[in-house]
Amino acid sequence: MFEKSTWIKLPRNVLVGHGVLDDVGTAVSELSLAGTPLLVTSPTPNDLAGDRLRAQFDDVETVTVGSASFGAVAEIVEAAEAADATFLVALGGGKPIDLAKMAADELGVGFVSVPTAASHDGIVSGRSSIPEGDTRHSVAADPPLAVIADTEIMANAPWELTTAGCADIISNYTAVKDWRLARRLKNVEYSEYAGALSEMTAEMLVDSADSIKQGLEESSWIVSKALVSSGVAMSIAGSSRPASGAEHLFSHQLDRIADSPGLHGHQVGVGSILTEFLHTGENGQWRAIRDALEAIGAPTTAAELGIDDETVIEALTTAHTIRDRYTILGDGVNEDAAVEVATFTGVI
Repeated sequence: MFEKSTWIKLPRNVLVGHGVLDDVGTAVSELSLAGTPLLVTSPTPNDLAGDRLRAQFDDVETVTVGSASFGAVAEIVEAAEAADATFLVALGGGKPIDLAKMAADELGVGFVSVPTAASHDGIVSGRSSIPEGDTRHSVAADPPLAVIADTEIMANAPWELTTAGCADIISNYTAVKDWRLARRLKNVEYSEYAGALSEMTAEMLVDSADSIKQGLEESSWIVSKALVSSGVAMSIAGSSRPASGAEHLFSHQLDRIADSPGLHGHQVGVGSILTEFLHTGENGQWRAIRDALEAIGAPTTAAELGIDDETVIEALTTAHTIRDRYTILGDGVNEDAAVEVATFTGVI
């Protein structure tokens, strides 16, 4: 008899649309969250929307974070305890949301995600990515109780943040292929539903690539829905596998060794071109991935990332050492093979 059980934690409310920042207070009320909130934000989002958010609560304290670190998480926890906060509201991009997610988990309270940029799927997922020295930690935590994404605000965010979010979603293609490969070769647990949802999300972005334009609010709506869908896939899987494979290992290694790393989403997008070629060869889908990235204005080459060719090759040949996660990289890619892949795909 099949007795296995899985606890899937998902956001209870998701609100995406024009002007919905002014509905955060209502969304919190519908969640029956009582007591004092702590607003977690960073300088630019605070200037942009902090006052509109604070006006919706009778009593709210604010902590403004400068950088993503475990020290910043401790700062948020300390501020929450001092304010007797009973829940957190994270306003901003990936940094405030990831930090609030970890702090809420440590405090044992819920949090609400209010993204101001569609930069990556951390706005809804149960994972936080925190840098420490030359490494980056992916930490499990509960997903937000609610996500309120104001497309008017997100449409006015720097365009490169939106293209990074698109590239992050498109890279789900190769993440799911790695997940299936790990199931076949290493008997890694696999969820058909989570895998299908993640692939469908990537396909939606690729099919909509020509419609995603700077300054067009509908673009933010499309990307936001995709980021929510990707985050839900990870919650269903209980891991980051539906959205993180060899392309993410490649990006994490670039973070470690590049003099000036690019945006996370942009790096995984380029990584996805390379790893798709490794999966399917010269006649595979790598061109479709590249063309979709080009259509939205995301980088497809090392030069466009601002990273030299040698660093890209080093990252591709050493990315398998980042973590114990089986991918198409296996036990490492030979340097000559890496050069061939990167040259054939035009990355270098």
